[in-house]
Amino acid sequence: MIVIASKHCLNLKSSLKRSDFEQAQIWRIKMTDAAFVYVTYIKTTPEKLWQALTSSDFTEKYFFGSKIQSDWQEGSNVTYSRNGQVTDHGIILKCEPHRLLSFTWNMIGDETSRKQPSRVTFELKALDSTVKLTLKHDNLASTDIVDREDTFEGLNNGWPAILSNLKSLLETGNTLPPISI
Repeated sequence: MIVIASKHCLNLKSSLKRSDFEQAQIWRIKMTDAAFVYVTYIKTTPEKLWQALTSSDFTEKYFFGSKIQSDWQEGSNVTYSRNGQVTDHGIILKCEPHRLLSFTWNMIGDETSRKQPSRVTFELKALDSTVKLTLKHDNLASTDIVDREDTFEGLNNGWPAILSNLKSLLETGNTLPPISI
Protein backbone atom coordinates (compact mmCIF):
# COMPACT_ATOMS: atom_id res chain seq x y z
CA MET A 1 0.00 0.00 0.00
CA ILE A 2 1.32 3.44 -0.92
CA VAL A 3 0.52 6.42 1.30
CA ILE A 4 1.05 9.96 0.03
CA ALA A 5 0.41 12.68 2.63
CA SER A 6 0.63 16.43 2.86
CA LYS A 7 -1.08 19.13 4.91
CA HIS A 8 -4.08 19.12 2.58
CA CYS A 9 -4.19 15.66 1.06
CA LEU A 10 -3.96 12.01 2.00
CA ASN A 11 -4.16 9.42 -0.78
CA LEU A 12 -4.30 5.69 -0.20
CA LYS A 13 -3.98 3.48 -3.24
CA SER A 14 -3.77 -0.28 -3.28
CA SER A 15 -0.81 -1.71 -5.12
CA LEU A 16 -2.82 -4.22 -7.14
CA LYS A 17 -2.13 -6.22 -10.25
CA ARG A 18 -4.50 -5.42 -13.11
CA SER A 19 -6.18 -8.85 -12.75
CA ASP A 20 -7.04 -8.08 -9.12
CA PHE A 21 -8.69 -4.74 -9.91
CA GLU A 22 -12.23 -5.95 -10.57
CA GLN A 23 -12.48 -7.84 -7.28
CA ALA A 24 -10.52 -5.50 -5.04
CA GLN A 25 -11.40 -2.26 -3.39
CA ILE A 26 -9.44 0.81 -4.40
CA TRP A 27 -9.39 3.68 -1.97
CA ARG A 28 -8.67 7.28 -2.53
CA ILE A 29 -9.10 9.53 0.46
CA LYS A 30 -8.71 13.24 -0.01
CA MET A 31 -8.96 15.72 2.80
CA THR A 32 -8.91 19.49 2.53
CA ASP A 33 -9.69 22.17 5.03
CA ALA A 34 -13.36 22.09 3.98
CA ALA A 35 -14.08 18.62 2.54
CA PHE A 36 -13.54 14.91 2.97
CA VAL A 37 -13.77 12.73 -0.16
CA TYR A 38 -13.76 8.93 -0.20
CA VAL A 39 -13.89 6.86 -3.40
CA THR A 40 -14.44 3.11 -3.59
CA TYR A 41 -15.40 0.61 -6.27
CA ILE A 42 -18.13 -1.90 -5.47
CA LYS A 43 -19.11 -4.98 -7.45
CA THR A 44 -22.83 -4.25 -7.62
CA THR A 45 -25.40 -2.35 -9.68
CA PRO A 46 -26.38 1.31 -9.23
CA GLU A 47 -29.88 0.12 -8.30
CA LYS A 48 -28.64 -2.16 -5.50
CA LEU A 49 -26.23 0.47 -4.20
CA TRP A 50 -28.99 3.10 -4.24
CA GLN A 51 -31.23 0.78 -2.25
CA ALA A 52 -28.43 0.20 0.26
CA LEU A 53 -27.93 3.95 0.69
CA THR A 54 -31.64 4.78 1.06
CA SER A 55 -33.21 1.78 2.83
CA SER A 56 -33.21 1.23 6.60
CA ASP A 57 -33.11 -2.52 5.99
CA PHE A 58 -29.58 -1.98 4.65
CA THR A 59 -28.29 1.01 6.63
CA GLU A 60 -29.02 -0.68 9.94
CA LYS A 61 -26.64 -3.48 8.93
CA TYR A 62 -23.64 -1.43 7.77
CA PHE A 63 -24.03 2.05 9.38
CA PHE A 64 -23.39 1.35 13.08
CA GLY A 65 -27.02 0.21 13.55
CA SER A 66 -28.49 3.43 12.10
CA LYS A 67 -31.82 3.47 10.31
CA ILE A 68 -32.28 6.07 7.58
CA GLN A 69 -35.65 7.64 6.88
CA SER A 70 -36.86 10.04 4.18
CA ASP A 71 -39.34 10.28 1.32
CA TRP A 72 -36.34 11.17 -0.92
CA GLN A 73 -37.88 14.34 -2.32
CA GLU A 74 -35.74 17.47 -2.65
CA GLY A 75 -36.46 19.73 0.33
CA SER A 76 -37.61 16.81 2.52
CA ASN A 77 -36.07 15.73 5.81
CA VAL A 78 -33.64 12.85 6.13
CA THR A 79 -32.85 11.28 9.50
CA TYR A 80 -30.53 8.61 10.86
CA SER A 81 -31.62 7.02 14.14
CA ARG A 82 -30.33 4.39 16.54
CA ASN A 83 -32.48 2.69 19.15
CA GLY A 84 -35.37 5.00 18.22
CA GLN A 85 -33.34 8.20 18.82
CA VAL A 86 -32.42 10.55 15.96
CA THR A 87 -28.62 10.89 15.82
CA ASP A 88 -28.17 12.86 12.58
CA HIS A 89 -30.55 14.80 10.36
CA GLY A 90 -30.67 17.04 7.32
CA ILE A 91 -32.54 18.28 4.28
CA ILE A 92 -32.43 16.59 0.86
CA LEU A 93 -30.71 18.95 -1.60
CA LYS A 94 -30.56 16.68 -4.68
CA CYS A 95 -32.00 13.26 -5.32
CA GLU A 96 -31.41 11.60 -8.68
CA PRO A 97 -32.08 7.89 -8.07
CA HIS A 98 -29.21 5.53 -8.93
CA ARG A 99 -26.91 8.50 -9.65
CA LEU A 100 -26.73 11.29 -7.05
CA LEU A 101 -27.90 11.93 -3.50
CA SER A 102 -26.99 15.08 -1.55
CA PHE A 103 -28.27 16.37 1.78
CA THR A 104 -27.28 18.64 4.63
CA TRP A 105 -25.83 16.94 7.71
CA ASN A 106 -26.44 17.92 11.32
CA MET A 107 -25.25 15.71 14.16
CA ILE A 108 -27.29 15.77 17.37
CA GLY A 109 -25.10 17.03 20.20
CA ASP A 110 -22.58 18.78 17.93
CA GLU A 111 -21.82 22.09 19.61
CA THR A 112 -19.50 23.35 16.86
CA SER A 113 -20.32 26.88 15.75
CA ARG A 114 -21.21 26.64 12.05
CA LYS A 115 -22.30 29.20 9.48
CA GLN A 116 -24.10 26.40 7.64
CA PRO A 117 -24.56 22.66 8.10
CA SER A 118 -22.12 20.30 6.47
CA ARG A 119 -23.22 18.52 3.30
CA VAL A 120 -23.00 14.85 2.27
CA THR A 121 -23.05 13.86 -1.41
CA PHE A 122 -23.04 10.33 -2.79
CA GLU A 123 -22.25 10.03 -6.50
CA LEU A 124 -22.74 6.65 -8.23
CA LYS A 125 -21.17 5.86 -11.60
CA ALA A 126 -21.73 2.50 -13.32
CA LEU A 127 -18.60 0.85 -14.74
CA ASP A 128 -19.65 -2.48 -16.26
CA SER A 129 -20.36 -4.80 -13.28
CA THR A 130 -18.89 -2.30 -10.82
CA VAL A 131 -20.10 0.99 -9.39
CA LYS A 132 -17.73 3.81 -8.51
CA LEU A 133 -19.06 5.38 -5.32
CA THR A 134 -17.76 8.82 -4.43
CA LEU A 135 -18.67 10.24 -1.05
CA LYS A 136 -18.01 13.94 -0.51
CA HIS A 137 -18.66 15.48 2.89
CA ASP A 138 -18.03 19.22 2.73
CA ASN A 139 -18.64 22.50 4.58
CA LEU A 140 -16.59 21.01 7.40
CA ALA A 141 -15.22 22.53 10.56
CA SER A 142 -11.82 21.58 11.94
CA THR A 143 -13.54 19.57 14.70
CA ASP A 144 -15.05 17.23 12.08
CA ILE A 145 -11.64 15.63 11.46
CA VAL A 146 -10.12 13.57 14.29
CA ASP A 147 -6.42 12.88 13.83
CA ARG A 148 -6.34 9.53 15.66
CA GLU A 149 -6.34 5.96 14.39
CA ASP A 150 -7.89 4.35 17.49
CA THR A 151 -11.42 5.67 16.99
CA PHE A 152 -14.36 5.88 14.61
CA GLU A 153 -14.87 9.49 15.74
CA GLY A 154 -14.40 12.12 13.07
CA LEU A 155 -15.64 11.95 9.49
CA ASN A 156 -12.20 10.78 8.35
CA ASN A 157 -12.48 7.71 10.59
CA GLY A 158 -16.22 7.01 10.47
CA TRP A 159 -16.94 7.20 6.73
CA PRO A 160 -14.22 4.71 5.66
CA ALA A 161 -15.50 2.18 8.22
CA ILE A 162 -19.12 2.67 7.14
CA LEU A 163 -18.39 2.47 3.40
CA SER A 164 -16.08 -0.55 3.81
CA ASN A 165 -18.91 -2.27 5.66
CA LEU A 166 -21.34 -1.28 2.87
CA LYS A 167 -18.98 -2.65 0.23
CA SER A 168 -18.57 -5.94 2.08
CA LEU A 169 -22.35 -6.29 2.55
CA LEU A 170 -23.11 -5.73 -1.14
CA GLU A 171 -20.31 -7.97 -2.43
CA THR A 172 -20.54 -10.86 0.05
CA GLY A 173 -23.91 -10.57 1.77
CA ASN A 174 -22.13 -10.04 5.10
CA THR A 175 -20.80 -7.01 6.92
CA LEU A 176 -17.29 -6.92 8.32
CA PRO A 177 -16.80 -8.52 11.74
CA PRO A 178 -17.04 -6.14 14.72
CA ILE A 179 -13.77 -4.35 15.43
CA SER A 180 -12.49 -3.21 18.81
CA ILE A 181 -10.22 -0.19 18.55
